[in-house]
Amino acid sequence: MKPFDPQPAEPGRYPRLEAALVTVNRDLAASLSDQPPLALMVWEEQVYVAVSDGTWHHNGLQEPDGDALDALGPVVDAAQETVADRLWLVWPVCPVHRLGMHPRPEGTPADWDWDDEGWSGRLVWWCRGGPAGDCHDLAPVGELAGALPGK
Repeated sequence: MKPFDPQPAEPGRYPRLEAALVTVNRDLAASLSDQPPLALMVWEEQVYVAVSDGTWHHNGLQEPDGDALDALGPVVDAAQETVADRLWLVWPVCPVHRLGMHPRPEGTPADWDWDDEGWSGRLVWWCRGGPAGDCHDLAPVGELAGALPGK
């Protein structure tokens, strides 16, 4: 049995995943300033988004064939799962409704699903809203600082 020995990703080896993680880490720094940046770790030819101690919680990622935008959705999902599981934090949180937000294509309706075909556009942090169903896009992923009070 192979020992569990993940290693930091070699810089430049996964350029699209690295670029996506830079974007995600901007939002982490804006909303959880006391947390160190997330990092890419490699184990058994899979890439993972990890917290500073090198641990993670999500499925492995592969370097996408397309551009950095193709990597952003999977990296955001991996980052959220890792932050929730390893740090026991809901991240990010809507400053208006105090609910956890999720990445979605800009302008999607409340009943939208990732399985819907034909979506496009940039990813935003989306909040389900309060009991009145006032869901809303808060900010593009990577630009959360501009939407947070006092930032």
